[in-house]
Amino acid sequence: MVCQQCNIRAATLHFTKVINGEKSEIHLCEHCAKESGEMFSIPGNTGFSINNLLAGLLNVDSAPKESSAHTFTHNQVVQCPNCKLTYRQFAKFGRFGCAHCYETFRSSLTPFLKRLHAGNHLHKGKIPKRIGSNLHLKKELEKQKLKLKEYIAQEEFEKAATLRDEIRALEKTLREKREGEA
Repeated sequence: MVCQQCNIRAATLHFTKVINGEKSEIHLCEHCAKESGEMFSIPGNTGFSINNLLAGLLNVDSAPKESSAHTFTHNQVVQCPNCKLTYRQFAKFGRFGCAHCYETFRSSLTPFLKRLHAGNHLHKGKIPKRIGSNLHLKKELEKQKLKLKEYIAQEEFEKAATLRDEIRALEKTLREKREGEA
């Protein structure tokens, strides 16, 4: 898509404005967007950035009121005890300083994550539930088959026979689940 202002460079910034239910879109290149800064700038801001967007979503002005380790009053600055990162610094840079920051800033992150993920704020894994059980069974089956090959190579035939029976049971379970889904 070409910039709507200069009609030369590729449009990299896309703005959508909705006023009284009427939607208007403008597509600009970075150069033209900087020139038109007054029209698209955020008050008190010199330009656009992901950090500013994140800070707005995180609502930096409302500091977290409590942490799992301590209870904070409204005037206290919440700071990670491990890396000393403050919530304001996190909101400014858009990333945590260490793994302990998640727990320290949990009370402020929960409302943000609920808004961002349609009410969900807990990580449940990358695999959807509807296919997760089959995938776990498949992985377990592959692992068992590799172990079976090792037992056969080491001539541990009694262990191999027991494992073979477990593999057959896993295959049967997997087959039944597939048939149940169809």
